[in-house]
Amino acid sequence: MTKQLRHVLTAVTTAIAMALPARAQNDDPVGLPTPSYYLKAERVASRTVECDIAIYGGTPAGVTAAIQAAREGKKSVLLSFNRHVGGMTSGGLTATDLGRKESIGGLALTFYNRIGRKSGFRPSEAESLYLQMLNEEGVDVLLGRALKSVEMNSNRVLSICMETGETIRAAMFVDATYEGDLLAAANVSYRVGREPASAYGESLAGQFPNVSWSNVYQFCRLPLSPYVETDDPESGLLPEISSEPPGNVGDGDFKVQAYNFRVFLTDGAGKIAFPKPRGYAPGRYALLARFLNADPRIRWTLDYTTRPLTDGPVQVRVGDSNNAGSFSSDYVGGNYRWPDGTYEPGSVAELPAVRRGLPVPLPQLYDLRERIFQDHVCYQQGLMYFLANDPRVPAELRDRVNRFGLDPNEFQDTGHWPHQLYVREGRRMVSEYVVTQEDCESKRKVGDSVGLASYAMDSHFCQRVVVKENGNRTVRNEGGFGHGCPRPYPVFEVKVPKPGDYQVNFLYVAHANRSTKTRVTVAIGDEKKEIVVNQRERDGNGKSLGTYRIETGITITVANRDTDGFVVVDGVQLLPLASMRRSISGRLKRVLTVD
Repeated sequence: MTKQLRHVLTAVTTAIAMALPARAQNDDPVGLPTPSYYLKAERVASRTVECDIAIYGGTPAGVTAAIQAAREGKKSVLLSFNRHVGGMTSGGLTATDLGRKESIGGLALTFYNRIGRKSGFRPSEAESLYLQMLNEEGVDVLLGRALKSVEMNSNRVLSICMETGETIRAAMFVDATYEGDLLAAANVSYRVGREPASAYGESLAGQFPNVSWSNVYQFCRLPLSPYVETDDPESGLLPEISSEPPGNVGDGDFKVQAYNFRVFLTDGAGKIAFPKPRGYAPGRYALLARFLNADPRIRWTLDYTTRPLTDGPVQVRVGDSNNAGSFSSDYVGGNYRWPDGTYEPGSVAELPAVRRGLPVPLPQLYDLRERIFQDHVCYQQGLMYFLANDPRVPAELRDRVNRFGLDPNEFQDTGHWPHQLYVREGRRMVSEYVVTQEDCESKRKVGDSVGLASYAMDSHFCQRVVVKENGNRTVRNEGGFGHGCPRPYPVFEVKVPKPGDYQVNFLYVAHANRSTKTRVTVAIGDEKKEIVVNQRERDGNGKSLGTYRIETGITITVANRDTDGFVVVDGVQLLPLASMRRSISGRLKRVLTVD
């Protein structure tokens, strides 16, 4: 980072800090500040911010949208709910879930190239780079901005008001939050929870999917009693086991997959011992204690495992450490009300009606999420403290856990604990097109694509329940599965611009591993033209495919036959010749063929 940029970022941070309240001094017993989801901001002098595009959400999607809009000549403003940008990437998830590496392009690839690797970087490095990229494009970044209200005209958002008293007016708004708060406030339809398998004909939907983690993180298939007194239902259930009965195979419900924190660990000098959180209750880990001592044959890997009679129970390693076990850092059942503040127990066989609006007003929702957030902090910090200190944990396992601790160089303003909860899912928008299992399995193709996704379909556990197995009442986790996609699949639709004369640009990021003979076919009506593109070279953001008169539509076909490297498609850009200042980014009936 240059000295000049550091001064700019320092000035921005100082100005923001003056507009926001000091962090609450909620210190834990060892003197470390605790992270918070929500710190209510003090009102600043009322002002109106005018821009072309306002992006609400400091996630990687929000950062990307803000940067790309600025590159297209638009004035963009990025508003982050908390005091950080980067969401989960700067919040601990740096062991990136890549999917098919060759499908990564655009600003995502730019970010990885600049940070030097696609996985294993530091969260602080990610946030610094995001801030640098935003600064380079002149994006206004406003931190600690919580949405208060939305001004609408019919179905159009005119402005949004923040709790700071600021009004943001824009021609376009983007909801890049993990929860979908802006879309809900704008009365966009959505759902929360699991649809029944029958709703979209998905074999992986609903409860007990036919592809599931039936032998992974299921307490090694041992007949582990769920009751306080072994095999005595009258004694009650152990903590962290749901008393709600599971539904039938394929039933939907209003549960969401478990959240956790992606802690960043080290075994080096200066490591921070796992703190004992306020409210620590060792009894809530009684099920884990029973499991740890259930069978001497079990081997504890402190990592992912699928072998019989092995379990995590958590991932403990240098760097990003995730959930990895039957009773692990995922807080199963602790997050059901996070997305929109509501939860209805039970199961459903028919698809419920869509939801609209805010069933819980935003201020109350933020307060509720703060309580859920702190419950997750207490649960996961308590889990690590339990594994490192409780005498019920086998001594050898305790010793291995204690070799590690929190990294003193990360999350320094939140006690070295991540500032971002891993919100794996929130509200899901219901629009004219809903991506389903058919899209991911390439059984259905979107005609107008603007991007690719390739990571496997998967879910972490949604509930921990009592089931009957081999005549025994035992405890099992439900809802976890992983199912790969045969090839990258398209994800969005963009409308065709008005007729006119356009320069057509093929967008990609040049790299030495790219193909030098990528065949791109431009088709307008019955006329076709093939251009061979060397993707190791580019002009600007890509390569011009020529100028064309487009009346109704254009088809761009990109093939990877007979190539000598990776074929990457970031998109197609149309520049109207009548006004080159107004660049229209679109993917007009683009067909990507993967042979």
